Amino acid sequence: MQIPSFPECNHAIIQQLGHLSDRELLQRFKAEPEAGRYFTAIFCRYSPVVFSLITHSARSPVQAEYLFALTWRHILNELPGLDLAAAETTVAGETEQGRSLSLQSWLINVTALCINQATLPDVEEIHYSLAQASPPLWCYVERSLDRLDPLERLILVMAQTFRWSDTRIAAYLQAEGERIMPTEVAARLRQAGHNLEAALPEDVRKIYLGGLSGDESEGFLPDMVASVPMSEKPVT
Repeated sequence: MQIPSFPECNHAIIQQLGHLSDRELLQRFKAEPEAGRYFTAIFCRYSPVVFSLITHSARSPVQAEYLFALTWRHILNELPGLDLAAAETTVAGETEQGRSLSLQSWLINVTALCINQATLPDVEEIHYSLAQASPPLWCYVERSLDRLDPLERLILVMAQTFRWSDTRIAAYLQAEGERIMPTEVAARLRQAGHNLEAALPEDVRKIYLGGLSGDESEGFLPDMVASVPMSEKPVT
């Protein structure tokens, strides 16, 4: 597979970080946990390496793209605890300076771990593709989904992931004790989409949604919900 290009790497917000070293990017990522630009900059810098490793091991392009996204999600979750300086090697009881773990070598190790341990679903069960969203946006949409009101999140998942109709969603919620009519579901779904976008880091919205019109962005993020892994389906 050809290594893909990602438009966000040419965005002004990311280009302005190009002079920072890996350690500086990591430091700023930790110092500003609500910002998404630093993780996105790390992704842009090292996505070719990670993608190359994954495509040489995946059985199909669809699984390769999905594993690529899962790997970057794992990287995002692990980066806050990464301390490159603490990884200095010790030889004969003395610390060898200048041989500390680099961010690139750590990313390679994490990618290898994900390749070896990931249990991927069958191709027909995967709803993610790089054409739909690059991993940084996908990761932050998943995090934003977790921040939604539980009822809004459930409505989004039932509508986008399981493709339930308004009537079926209302019936399910009524059975669970929620007083909601089918005519209300569409309005709640639109509100959930607005709140999903609002929950994204501001710089992530600018990088990925800045060029979209209001109508385009309104449907863009909810459509992505279907590609986010869900642990379980609502009980019918």
